[in-house]
Amino acid sequence: MAKRRQVPGRSTLDKDLGKFTYLEEAGQFVARSLVRPAAGLIFLVLAALLASLYVGTGPGGIAIIAGAALGAYMAINIGANDVTNNVGAAVGAQAITMVQALVIAAFFDAAGALLAGGEVVKTISSGIVQSGAMPSGAAFIWVMLSALLAAALSVNLATWLNAPVSTTHAIVGGVLGAGVAAAGFSAISWQSMREITLSWVLSPLISAVIAAGFLAFIYEFIAYRQNKIAAAVTWLPVLLGVMGGSFAAYLAFKGLENVVTITLGRAAAAGLVIGVATWAASKPLIRRRAMGLENRNQSLRKLFRLPLIFSAALLSFAHGANDVSNAIGPLSAIVHATSSNDLTQTVAVPLWVMTIGAFGISAGILLFGPRLILIVGKQITRLNPIRAFCVAISAAVTVLVASWFGLPVSSTHIAIGSVFGVGFFREWYMQNSKRRAAYIAMKAGENEVVKPKLKATPEEARRRFLVRRSHFLTIIAAWVITVPVAALLGAAIYKILALLSL
Repeated sequence: MAKRRQVPGRSTLDKDLGKFTYLEEAGQFVARSLVRPAAGLIFLVLAALLASLYVGTGPGGIAIIAGAALGAYMAINIGANDVTNNVGAAVGAQAITMVQALVIAAFFDAAGALLAGGEVVKTISSGIVQSGAMPSGAAFIWVMLSALLAAALSVNLATWLNAPVSTTHAIVGGVLGAGVAAAGFSAISWQSMREITLSWVLSPLISAVIAAGFLAFIYEFIAYRQNKIAAAVTWLPVLLGVMGGSFAAYLAFKGLENVVTITLGRAAAAGLVIGVATWAASKPLIRRRAMGLENRNQSLRKLFRLPLIFSAALLSFAHGANDVSNAIGPLSAIVHATSSNDLTQTVAVPLWVMTIGAFGISAGILLFGPRLILIVGKQITRLNPIRAFCVAISAAVTVLVASWFGLPVSSTHIAIGSVFGVGFFREWYMQNSKRRAAYIAMKAGENEVVKPKLKATPEEARRRFLVRRSHFLTIIAAWVITVPVAALLGAAIYKILALLSL
């Protein structure tokens, strides 16, 4: 074997010091990689301490403390995996930076969970498993603990594999599997499961249609007009008014229900007033931003950046309101079961429980959000500020309406459905829109009749697709796999806990 060549002039001491330097650098790298998991573990400990302060020496203290830690673990995973649904489109369109996206998502997710998350929490905690069918209160508590751990583990694994999945599917599957393991199939409220499953099927379709509708409106009335800047000054405030009004109506009807009772009619009236006020207030702002802009698409995208940021905040609020139930719904049921023998009563949501869910989601966003935040924004179809605005507002409206009716929909599938809606509509519009063809002909200075295009070959047609078809398989796989995997894991964990408690 050839001898190792010695570096001239380098002493043994220098080589030893170099080895120590490499070890130090390696140690620093490992330490940096452990900072975020350590911070997450600290949050779990703090959640358990908060629960211990609430429980004191009361009954079921260990179960509540364990549930608080698992609920915090699930909340962190929700923030880490679902943050792509809130701000992925905005980051993919380069409207905001990664740091800005994380701050917006963390703040508004927590606000949505605290102000408007109660209705959906009741559905998750008491709408899937018929608590009266449980063999005992202890069995019901084991079911909720098993569901939390099963869902958290499955979402954690998906995040590690860079796969955005439905955290709602995970928690519903965990509750379903543990409930069947505890009391058989009769313990499941199949009517609630049918409603939840129907919402999973319909919500991405609805969000796709809404997103395509917004994009069609923008194309027809703004983007392909001769004076697109003037059209944007006219119509962009209207879009902002619609968004602000729908957000205000939802907040008035659901977000303030614990403070004052507001009927649906009054909430709609409040939304109308706020919508008109938003329209009026945004008109001078959009007009000032449009001054000096050239009549081109790049200028139009600049006008949509600020509304896109607002829509991303709205979507984050909606996500917090809807998906906080996935973390603290079972925890609320555990707290209720330890303090009441009547498991059929409506489950109340203590403020400290809601706080764990809200801040847990924010912690997951800040600690682990960047890992998946670009997947929805760039890997399905190409987004710019205009298309990302349509995705965000469509997803926000869909999630808000679902939360309004107490349906735990999948925000992941809603967001992806919106992206697909935008992408497929663009494909259709580019091939079939007479307005776009006339606009292109005008820009090219063609005053003669546009020559008909030759029919594209199948291979050429596939290259013109604006949406990656392979993502359909990914979505279907996530849809099919998440629920049964979480259910089997929940059933297995319940059996283990039941054996250990003997």
